[in-house]
Amino acid sequence: MSDVDSPKPSLTLLDTSLPDYPTLYSTFVSYPAASADGLRISGKLQVPQGVPEPLPAVVILHGSAGIDSRGVLHALDLNLAGFVTLEIDMWGARGLAGGSEGRPQAAWDNLPDAYGAYRFLADLPQVDAGRLGIMGFSWGGVVTMLSATQRYNAQYLPAGEGFAAHAAFYPACWIYNRVPGYEFGNLTGTPVKIFTGGRDRYDADADTAPRLAASLDAADRALVTVQVYPDAEHGFNMLEAPYRYADPFLYQGKGGEGLSAPHPQAREAARRDLVQFFRELLAP
Repeated sequence: MSDVDSPKPSLTLLDTSLPDYPTLYSTFVSYPAASADGLRISGKLQVPQGVPEPLPAVVILHGSAGIDSRGVLHALDLNLAGFVTLEIDMWGARGLAGGSEGRPQAAWDNLPDAYGAYRFLADLPQVDAGRLGIMGFSWGGVVTMLSATQRYNAQYLPAGEGFAAHAAFYPACWIYNRVPGYEFGNLTGTPVKIFTGGRDRYDADADTAPRLAASLDAADRALVTVQVYPDAEHGFNMLEAPYRYADPFLYQGKGGEGLSAPHPQAREAARRDLVQFFRELLAP
């Protein structure tokens, strides 16, 4: 049990003013990861019906705790706005339990999952391969950030292919360009938006994400925008009760006790900001 009071959750969907949206096709799928080890990744595919195809699509990556309310909520918002979504399970195929001790050793280990999802969606007749986005929470946000770099994109995709938009929620911004393997720069040329809380205990400083963006060279800096919700903790867009945990990445790598907690005002603002971000970049 947490000693933090939980705000009452809300499952109200955004009014995205999309006309003639009658049904949603939802199914579980399996696809090969972009690796040579034969790993197959499972995910939940949701396709709006009654909307002119081909449609834009967004890959959704969970955090260390695994799939939870965040992916469900944002997927439905995006579906209502006319986007196909694919929320993938990065732990199941590896037999991992999640949490700081039940995840891969490095976030780039999950890049084959993300790029396999890219190829799966690009090959669907309902999807426009030129309008694919990616988003993630925490660990999934780190994977999202790395997928915006030419270094990793070139490792998994042919020249000229890649995600057209990247949205990363609280992706431990202190780690980039400080820890080997987490270099962030020399971007693919597609926009990146970072959503973070001013009280996030991974960065331990509300200015960490803005400083990261400001540190990039001019070409990359023009691609990156940052939205800070001043009073929000890590996990501010979740519906679950707050909870505490230990993680060596907390407090800029010093480790300690973390807190993930919903913040209703930040969550609702982020939901609208996210749909608007993807609409501006991926809508016809």
